[in-house]
This record gives sequence, C-alpha cells and structure tokens, in this order.
Amino acid sequence: MKRLLAATLLMLGTAAQAEEVQRFYGHAYDLKSGAYLYTEVHAQRLEKDRWLGGTIDYFGPKGDKLGHKTLDFRGDEFVPVFRLEMAYGYMEAITDNRGPVKMERRDGKDRKLETGEIDKTSPMCADSGFHSCLRAHFAELQAGKTLKFTLAVAGSLDSFRFRARKAGDTQWQGIKAVQFKVEPDSLLRLLAGPLDLIYEPGQRRLLEFRGISNVHDPRSGKPYDVRIIYPDKPPADAPNPLPPLGG
Repeated sequence: MKRLLAATLLMLGTAAQAEEVQRFYGHAYDLKSGAYLYTEVHAQRLEKDRWLGGTIDYFGPKGDKLGHKTLDFRGDEFVPVFRLEMAYGYMEAITDNRGPVKMERRDGKDRKLETGEIDKTSPMCADSGFHSCLRAHFAELQAGKTLKFTLAVAGSLDSFRFRARKAGDTQWQGIKAVQFKVEPDSLLRLLAGPLDLIYEPGQRRLLEFRGISNVHDPRSGKPYDVRIIYPDKPPADAPNPLPPLGG
C-alpha cells in the first residue's frame, strides 16, 4: 500500500512538473492611427508544446481593466471552450466544443443572451485556436501549401471558411521571420479584411498580429482593427508601469 501511494505521488509530481505557465505581454495599437489601445496579459498553461488553456486580461493605456478571457484547449487543441467578458457588458463564449459547437453572445449588460450551435467539421478552429492550427501546420505553410479550415466565430454565432498561406519571408525587429496571411475562403473576403501574422520560424513564436480584434470599442460597439506585437521587451510607448504578469 505504501509503495502504491509513493508511486502515485511520484506520478502526480511528474505530471505537475511537466505542466508550466508561460506569462507575457501583448501590446495593441490602432491599425490606422498607431495609437496605443490596450495591453494583453497572457498566462498560458503548457504541457511540453501543447497549449492546455489559460487566461488573457486586457487593460487600457491608463491601467483600467477592459476584459478577461478564459481558455480551455483540453478537449480540442484548435476549438477551445472559452469565455470573453468585457467590462462594459459584452460577452462571447464557446460553451461546448464536443460537437455540435455551442456558442453564446451578449451585446451588453442589459441585452438578451443569444445562443447558437454549429456542426463540428474538420479541420475547424475558433478564437485563439487558429494560432495553434497555424503552428500545427507550420511546415506545410512554409513549403507554400494553402491551409483551408472552418473558423467558428462566437461573436457571430456562426462559422466561416478560411484559408491561410505564406505571404513571404521578412525581418521583424532584427529577427528572421515569416509572414502568413489568413483570409475568408469565400466572397466574404470582399467585406472582411485579411489577418496578417508574423512568426519566428524556429520556435514558431508569434511576433505580430494585424487584423480585427476580439476587443470592442465601447463607443461604437465594433471590434478594433489592431496591430498587436509580442516583443521580448516592452516598446518605448507602452504604459509605465505595465499591469502585473502575476505569479
């Protein structure tokens, strides 16, 4: 019995050591004006190279908390169960990713909760899961292949066909990098702009994102168009002090 207990504790200890929390900032700017919009505070739970889940907190330039997101990738590495809640009352979520994918949306504190569900297809991703999808297919994209997938969009209670491709090699703050373009694989691309992502190819680390944000402008209720950077050191125009990373 003592040996069994010891073995169990050893296994639990090994599992605990295998999981780590990675904390870092994202700095978001208005895509047109270049004005600093908000700071992302990430806490990612990782097991080796797999993203298990975590949180993202959003803060305005003056340190005011704009919103909070929880993510859980344990059931699906590309379609997370997640919930985004903004301080002014907007909320969107995927509550079940097993199929059908169940979603919720509320446009304000006093607004009615809307729900919907879509069939689960393959390949499919949602929210931050499309980043995991690009990393999983990195070699194919680097080789010039086009990746096609369905994107579940909780904010629209719907899904849309998308495609990703390599846009070229580039330099990013002195780092050799690669740029990918993600755009609707339908006539929706005439109405919705593309997403541009820059990665460091060695570790497939995201360096920059350009496109529509999941953070809304509380004045208009529309999502921001943003440029978000993930540098090792905060940019010179970042708020000082930055929100704490936690620990």
